[in-house]
Amino acid sequence: MQSGYSKVQNESRQSNDSFELASLVSSSEIEADSQPSRGSSDRLSHLDYEDDEDLGQNLSFDSSRRPSVSASLFEYGNQLYPLAASTETRNREGRPLEKQKHLGLFSGLALVIGVQIGSGIFSSPSEVDASAGSPGASIIVWLVAGLLVWTGAASYAELGSAIPLNGGPQAYLHHIFGPLLAFLFAWAAITILKPGSTAIVAIVFAEYVGRVLYTPVSSDHDLDKNLAPVWFTKVVAISVVMLITMINMISSKLGARTGNVLLVLKIGALVAITIIGAIYRIGGHDSGNFSEGWFSGSSNSIGDYAIALYAGLWAFDGWDNLNYVAAEMKNTSRDIPRVIHIAMPIVIVCYLATNLSYYAVLPSAELKKSSAVALAFGEQVMGKTGAIVFTVCIAASCFGAINAMMYSSARLIYVSGKDGFIPLRFGKINRRTETPVNALILQAALTIIFVFVGEFKTLLVFYGVAGYMFYFVTVLGVIVLRVREPKLDRPYKTFIITPILFCCVALFLISRGVFSAPIQSLFVGAFILAGIPIYYWRAGGGLYQMPVLGKCFRRSQSTAIENQPLPTL
Repeated sequence: MQSGYSKVQNESRQSNDSFELASLVSSSEIEADSQPSRGSSDRLSHLDYEDDEDLGQNLSFDSSRRPSVSASLFEYGNQLYPLAASTETRNREGRPLEKQKHLGLFSGLALVIGVQIGSGIFSSPSEVDASAGSPGASIIVWLVAGLLVWTGAASYAELGSAIPLNGGPQAYLHHIFGPLLAFLFAWAAITILKPGSTAIVAIVFAEYVGRVLYTPVSSDHDLDKNLAPVWFTKVVAISVVMLITMINMISSKLGARTGNVLLVLKIGALVAITIIGAIYRIGGHDSGNFSEGWFSGSSNSIGDYAIALYAGLWAFDGWDNLNYVAAEMKNTSRDIPRVIHIAMPIVIVCYLATNLSYYAVLPSAELKKSSAVALAFGEQVMGKTGAIVFTVCIAASCFGAINAMMYSSARLIYVSGKDGFIPLRFGKINRRTETPVNALILQAALTIIFVFVGEFKTLLVFYGVAGYMFYFVTVLGVIVLRVREPKLDRPYKTFIITPILFCCVALFLISRGVFSAPIQSLFVGAFILAGIPIYYWRAGGGLYQMPVLGKCFRRSQSTAIENQPLPTL
């Protein structure tokens, strides 16, 4: 296996039409020749299709050997589904997403912070406080959770700057471990992880809308409880999914700008909570949390802190969202690390300040029992009107999170379609809108199915086990690449201890999920493994190519041939 950028660069110059990572190629051969000193990551950030006629070969995501980027190029086999579009097809389609460099630094921040600040910070504090037992212990848990998540985000930043492709973990796993593991990730993420998590946030959005519409301001009813009927919640959740899908179908820029506007609102809501809490405290109001001692009542159980940490990590989730759209950034190798190292401290500081404000206003007993802490906060300082104002803010925050999640999830479907993991039609771009319309429709349809089903307890276990399992394997890939391809061009390089720490965290979360829900965890494992025969059936050369079990299919195939009647003369 050849490695080293210089060697690959010489080979690419000898073959004028060599193709880039994941069946994409440099968008401009002239530009590449005029700037021979550019790093591989900069060249790979300008990716495009290339015609089969020009390449003289069929490109496929599958390979008889593990693909080797060697800092710039993937090597694929030529026996399966062609990925590059013909000239006629390209004339019928819009520009590939990789050519639409419309995401800047602020849009990247909106995609990361927009998912992280969804509904978790407005509800998770009660779970953290109930498990940690005291304000001081809870604040430490929030800080530790943020720092641990930062290690994963920094590891993804290294991968994203070195392999600047859409699809995030799918592209990284494909390069590091081969197409099978990449397919299993796509299988789990497209069918359950992405639409399921989006459905959860859509349901939360609908519940907060129901709190506003079904609770009169003059009523004594507690806004912490949702009076809206189930049908109303599901209709609103489905409606918001369809609305956001339409926004992103109309224009990718419109979807990004929607996220930018809502990012300002999210940050503004948390800043408002912080300022109100400080004024409330300075005004002489005492919730009793600080007078009794910061660490009074802290739990002595490691298990309680594990539960608290799990809740905190859930609230920080979404830090990997930018990697799914890396190829659409104006300057991928520069902006991905910048976004991560700007977004993470912003979110951590906002979360810590917001929790301190909660403790300054709400008594500990009320904070522990509330499932909507922000509403209780608003009602405490401004009455029912304050609760409704914060309800609207939370609903808008959820809207922004759904938008960011669907924006990035559609890119995963789009890349999977181009790679042949799913039908090729999902990897096409609409010529008029230049958006992945088919991918967005599939994402919306799957999300709506989960909204109808509404069984989210099992989904949370699935996410805790499967989600962090793929986080673990992907971040482990940082270490593998350091050893296997030390000369890989890395515009950003994190400390080696960073991926090691995150892998430990991921293993902890996986083991907690397995021990707390063993039956559901077995289902998770079975579902992921069920993707193996689907991979070989769909794109791995046929079921008979499967290791071990493939012998059964080969035997049945040969038996069927032997039993065929001989032709009569």
